Amino acid sequence: MDKKIQELLTRGVEEAIDKENLQKKLTSGKKLRIKLGIDPTSPNIHLGRSIPLLKLRDFQELGHKIILIIGDFTGLIGDTSDKDSERPMLDEKTVKENLKTYIQQAGKIIDIQKTEIYHNSKWLSKLNYAEITRQTDAFSLNEFISRENISLRLNKGKRVSLRELLYPLMQGYDSVQVRADVEIGGTDQRFNLLVGRNVQRLHGQQPQDIITNPLIEGLDGRKMSSSFGNTVNLFDSSNDMFGKIMSLRDEFILRYFILLTRVPLKIVENYREQMTEGANPRDIKLKLAKEIVSLYHSLPEAKAAEEVFIQTFSQKKVPIDLPKFKPQDRNIISVLTDSGLATSRSEARRLVDQGGVKVGGTVVDNINFVVSSGVVLQKGKIKFLEII
Repeated sequence: MDKKIQELLTRGVEEAIDKENLQKKLTSGKKLRIKLGIDPTSPNIHLGRSIPLLKLRDFQELGHKIILIIGDFTGLIGDTSDKDSERPMLDEKTVKENLKTYIQQAGKIIDIQKTEIYHNSKWLSKLNYAEITRQTDAFSLNEFISRENISLRLNKGKRVSLRELLYPLMQGYDSVQVRADVEIGGTDQRFNLLVGRNVQRLHGQQPQDIITNPLIEGLDGRKMSSSFGNTVNLFDSSNDMFGKIMSLRDEFILRYFILLTRVPLKIVENYREQMTEGANPRDIKLKLAKEIVSLYHSLPEAKAAEEVFIQTFSQKKVPIDLPKFKPQDRNIISVLTDSGLATSRSEARRLVDQGGVKVGGTVVDNINFVVSSGVVLQKGKIKFLEII
């Protein structure tokens, strides 16, 4: 099998369904239609969402047609695939505001000019009860409540709305509308992706093959999520992006290289050997930060951001003997108040809103930001704390 196809089916791939069928299609030379849907649940696309976008680009570079669906309708409904409670419905105004720059952000990774782009309200908003009822034959209630996160909620007596039952059908109907040959999504999307195969069969189409990608850890070690405030966003400035990557836990360096870049895997393995043999992880992390910033900005901007970081931290522009603080609650507002850098939570929020707080040299602009260990917290120009 061609090396490019082999890497396409392995790098950043948790599972492929039906892998054998997909391999045959790829080696046959057939041009496939590759689908990815993104719901605008926040204004920013973060690095976690770059994993399937990079996979789209891999397909695009092999000559396949890629299809990006902006879920302006599904975003209203809300997918709870990765949630332990019901996701609240969003209003149309919020969704419209969130999606304003989504295409521009995605364009940092894929070639927008060669991409089919749709908003799924185009067809989902027109469905009537007759069509929805027909689609509900695609899977059973038992299949839905057997999902781990749904069964856990039911066992705890938590509410599960009928609205949540419809979300997989909507995502599946997107595949019908664009006649997808392949759909890409995170491991948390596996159920929805499989439902899409059934909905396509219901409409007389060949079922799409599926590629699931791993979920990436955020800066605090939890899953990268806008709601956790632990993200690196595609629209972050070069300096902020570089500083955030440098605050990453060492254990995730190689994983970031594999999933979030296209640095050749042989080079990544060489970095692994260097770290095993005692190389300073910070040196490898500098390479990672430069690679990611280059991807979303440019190599000159990445080099400039590296220089800023080195001058700020390596050349001791931050005080050497910093007071240390170990927070019980690592939310940025709690850290500021509990450490005494802010006299109240309202003052802490005001500091963040005004851009007066930095973590690892990067301005914090999210009151839900989670502060990890081993970073320097800065208030204004002269107040510093080392978080342990």
